Amino acid sequence: MELENKQDGEEKGTSGQKPTMTYAEFKAQKGRKRGRDRGPGINKDLAVKIAAVCGGVVVLVGAVGGGLYWHESLKYKTCFLPGTIVDGMDVTGKTAAEVEDAIMEQLKGYKLTINGREDLSESITGEEVGLYAEFDDTLAKAIAAQKPMEWGKYRFGKSVNEVNTDALIRYNDEMLGEAVDSLSCMDKENMREPQDAKISDYTSGGYTIIKEDEGTELLEDKVKEAVAAAVMSLAESVDLEEQGCYVSPSITSEDEALKTACETMNKYVGARITYQFGDKSETLSGDEIHNWLTVNGTSVRINEGKATEYVKKLAASYDTAYKAKSLKTSYGKTVSITGGSYGYKINQAKEAATLVSLIKNGEQTSREPEYSQKGASRTGNDYGNTYVEINLTAQHLYFYVKGKLVIQSDFVSGNAAKGWSTPAGAYSITYKQRNATLKGQGYATPVSYWMPFNGGIGLHDANWRKTFGGTIYKTNGSHGCVNLPPAVAKTIYENISAGDPVLCYHLDGTESASTSGTKKDETAATTAAATTAAPETTVAPTTAAPETTAAPTTAAPTTEAPTTPAAGGDQESVGPGFAPETEGTTEQEVGPGF
Repeated sequence: MELENKQDGEEKGTSGQKPTMTYAEFKAQKGRKRGRDRGPGINKDLAVKIAAVCGGVVVLVGAVGGGLYWHESLKYKTCFLPGTIVDGMDVTGKTAAEVEDAIMEQLKGYKLTINGREDLSESITGEEVGLYAEFDDTLAKAIAAQKPMEWGKYRFGKSVNEVNTDALIRYNDEMLGEAVDSLSCMDKENMREPQDAKISDYTSGGYTIIKEDEGTELLEDKVKEAVAAAVMSLAESVDLEEQGCYVSPSITSEDEALKTACETMNKYVGARITYQFGDKSETLSGDEIHNWLTVNGTSVRINEGKATEYVKKLAASYDTAYKAKSLKTSYGKTVSITGGSYGYKINQAKEAATLVSLIKNGEQTSREPEYSQKGASRTGNDYGNTYVEINLTAQHLYFYVKGKLVIQSDFVSGNAAKGWSTPAGAYSITYKQRNATLKGQGYATPVSYWMPFNGGIGLHDANWRKTFGGTIYKTNGSHGCVNLPPAVAKTIYENISAGDPVLCYHLDGTESASTSGTKKDETAATTAAATTAAPETTVAPTTAAPETTAAPTTAAPTTEAPTTPAAGGDQESVGPGFAPETEGTTEQEVGPGF
């Protein structure tokens, strides 16, 4: 039997009572005193006794500890082991009834907070969804299935005993649906549809990608599923963003196809094409090009029709073909020459295709457009200072090379009485040819120098005529060609090139009745200036008549001149009317010519 030990209290002066002890303690104390009195030495009997006592204590402690562990395990036959989690709630040491009470207590004040985009925060209570608990023997079975003797593993270790009892929580499905539908975020008027990322409108710096707008449009079924799952687990909150309840945009700013499209558009509007027209220029840049681009999703296309329109405007401004030309004549008066095809003409189809290609490559360049034909100069008059000036009224011509008069002469043009008048207008030498036979209906005449400039109408020598100029053309003119003294034709031929302008006009007040003849050596009765002969040339670029220009009212055939005429007397077939003639000549079917 143990006695209450008051020794500590006595030492501290808290009690005047003497300490008490067991009898065994008293006997042990007396033994120690006698030992000290006897002096040093070892009492073997005492050592044996001490060892026996210690061993007994160990056994006693083990027995007591084991008993206590076993005793502790007994209670876990009716309550949950340490570390047991039921629906997120620690139920250590709780009985099934106590867990049911705890669950019911939670349900009374349950509220689910619903979070979402743009600071959305709304709530639904357990009462609104008809939340209740339906208990069966699930908890009791969970306790019965436990191994009570393992309670130490859960208390002193890290093991967790989880019990899934979600099935115990119930809600009214219809009430939950109504509660979700009543949320402000579920009102269609409060939802904003998502917007795909897209390419911005054009600015002078080009294009950028506008980030997508995720919007606030919710998927009703997804929201109900997320809320139901949160209610079943008695969660405090649910995030609709995390649960994937929002409608997502189809294209984001990270979309590779969108990035590529933006890069392509910036490449296109980065193009800069400067067209040179003499001392004038036109520059096409992104400020115009962006109007030609269309984007379908992530597909970029250049509207080629816009490119065609642009080139058409250039042509309207800078084409000079088929337009009136001002000429200060050798008579000192200025005339306006209409008709004819001479001048600059942009090849619109070819240039539009080239332009689209330049834009696609993002080119920055200065260039001339593609021409189907060119004039001599972009500065001042397009015909330059080398040309044949033909005054149809005076029946007199002047031939200038680089501004210097080479020769002037009378001539005979088309027979006015028969309707074969030589048309006024600005033309160019199509080609030049030696020893051609001019052949038309009812005639075939060889000439030494043939220089067509308007279809079958051209300049040529007329050795059968002895007089030129005056009014011969009115009743005894040619079929439309300009008949020249042989020496004059020779001089012009030797100094003119394919493409050189021929300017035909009428000038009131210059008509003369006087004529000029040729000498026996067939030199002109006019004086020719000394010049350097121009090289034999090939065919000038062909020109197409405008769609609205009517053909001359003369009996010209529809055949074209040869594209590679012979020069220097070589024989060549020209036109469908060719027939071999004398050596050194070719036969040419011409219009109202000869």
